[in-house]
Amino acid sequence: MKILDKNQIDWQNDSLHDECPSLTPYLLNDNKEAPFIIVIPGGGYSHRAYHEGEPVAEWLNENGYHAAVLRYRVAPIQDQETINNGQMAVRAVRYYAKEWGIVPEKIGVLGFSAGGHLAAMISNRFEDGDQSSDDPLYHYSSRPDFQILCYPVLSMGAYTHEGSKHNLIGPDAADFLIDHYSAEKLVTANTPPAFIWSTADDASVSVFNSLQYVQALQQYHINYDLHIYQEGRHGLGLADEHPHAYMWKDVCLNWLNQYIRAK
Repeated sequence: MKILDKNQIDWQNDSLHDECPSLTPYLLNDNKEAPFIIVIPGGGYSHRAYHEGEPVAEWLNENGYHAAVLRYRVAPIQDQETINNGQMAVRAVRYYAKEWGIVPEKIGVLGFSAGGHLAAMISNRFEDGDQSSDDPLYHYSSRPDFQILCYPVLSMGAYTHEGSKHNLIGPDAADFLIDHYSAEKLVTANTPPAFIWSTADDASVSVFNSLQYVQALQQYHINYDLHIYQEGRHGLGLADEHPHAYMWKDVCLNWLNQYIRAK
């Protein structure tokens, strides 16, 4: 996992099929300990959307949170390799926690669309640290402490986003593989708390992705906040220009400040 200076990345000219994942930190300048949020842009597992990456990390900085943007592998790289990128990002942040001024038990993920799927996958498929590993990153857990999912793709089943499914596991994936990559089927009592928002009329990613996931969270008594806005196209990002969905940012910050930062 490469750690890059934010000034070295030009997301506007992002290669769709680069093979090396990387993490670009956006650290606060006041040297105070703060929670850390890994931003995971969407893009249907075919690319990574710029407006769901760097601008989001900068918004988090403005509101007192360390952040990083994850540049994860996309098609033609598939399935577990992509999930591994997310898991290693969490481990890397824990590895650098002291150096970067991070509260080590307050490291979360924030994903949009297919990036929301990746965020949910690593929130449910994680490993404890292995102190015997030769790789120091593997000494640390890959479990995020919280998850923020924005109009997420969560299921590979009936309500999936076909493009994301095609790029991640293929169009003719076997049933066991569909279940293996459907986040609503992976929730356990150890799943971290979640903030989720979507729009009811999203024509690209059905809101039922979020509803199914929340049903699973409820079943296992996992704390969550769910917000469904009446209308709004897919891919709104920060939604600054949307007359209604723009409110997700303030609601999310309230949730973070009350349930994550304050604890």
